[in-house]
Amino acid sequence: MPVLSVLDLAPVPHGSTPGDALRRSLELARHAEALGYRRHWVAEHHNMTGIASAATAVVIGYLAAGTSTIRLGAGGIMLPNHSPLVIAEQFGTLEALYPGRIDLGLGRAPGTDQRTLRALRRDPAASDTFPQDVLELQALFAPAEPTQLVRAVPGAGLDVPLWILGSSLFGAQLAGMLGLPYAFASHFAPDALLPALETYRTRFEPSAQLARPHAMVGLNVIAAETDEEARRLFTSVQQSFANMVRGTRGLLSPPIDDIETYWSPAEKAHASRMLACSIVGSPATVRRELQRFVTQTGADEFMVVSAIYDQGARLRSYEILADVARSLDEDIRQVA
Repeated sequence: MPVLSVLDLAPVPHGSTPGDALRRSLELARHAEALGYRRHWVAEHHNMTGIASAATAVVIGYLAAGTSTIRLGAGGIMLPNHSPLVIAEQFGTLEALYPGRIDLGLGRAPGTDQRTLRALRRDPAASDTFPQDVLELQALFAPAEPTQLVRAVPGAGLDVPLWILGSSLFGAQLAGMLGLPYAFASHFAPDALLPALETYRTRFEPSAQLARPHAMVGLNVIAAETDEEARRLFTSVQQSFANMVRGTRGLLSPPIDDIETYWSPAEKAHASRMLACSIVGSPATVRRELQRFVTQTGADEFMVVSAIYDQGARLRSYEILADVARSLDEDIRQVA
């Protein structure tokens, strides 16, 4: 069975509040846990009215408190926005409270615009030291030495798996060199997906955390009972990406009947390229396209984004995908 996980941007639909969005996220996390998804990650974004997960560690704590077994984590923490010590303390605290359930994915992008970056009191050049910051974070999670003057409490000596996130060859090279699992953001930046996976696998050096490469790839999935219904639900995502091209981000819009009336040809081309790693359709369509994507990437895990306006339809989409994955697994066992 393809290993499935959830990437939840805690989208805020029109007519809702960030509080509503976070409660929807908890409902989704519980649903994903019951369906057998491995992880539920939330991502750090700032100054975006349509995303409610800015205080990422706080959101993870809320989700962990409301679930029992599913792994919770950051996909990711934008490390240039923070000191490694603060992140080690935050995720050390989460691991101390919810042992064996916390992941820490790390990215080097700011997750926001330059003006907001200054409001975060971070140097715009902080991303240049991302590799050194990752090493510092690893050291803070290592068992503390008796002579160590600065310790993460909680944090030191705790097992918080680190992941490198990326959408280019840089992250693939770093993850391989450090022997860390790698997650590629193909759900919105698919262009370098296959070269990045190849780079990661060929550059991989075993580490104390990981003996062999482990690659996870992002994938938009909008599943419904029919292809037509799924395509209509997908127009919410398409509107969001068209708005991104326009520089007018906002709340998650309800679906519309005809997306062609919403975007220009240039906006359509740009948004469609960003959304190339998307599976939209009925169970039969999702099954066929998922099998193709699994074969194409050879990924160990798939991080699924389903930004659907209606919560019931969003929960149903993840349910359909889980059913499809189980059926693929049954087929593999029968062949074996």
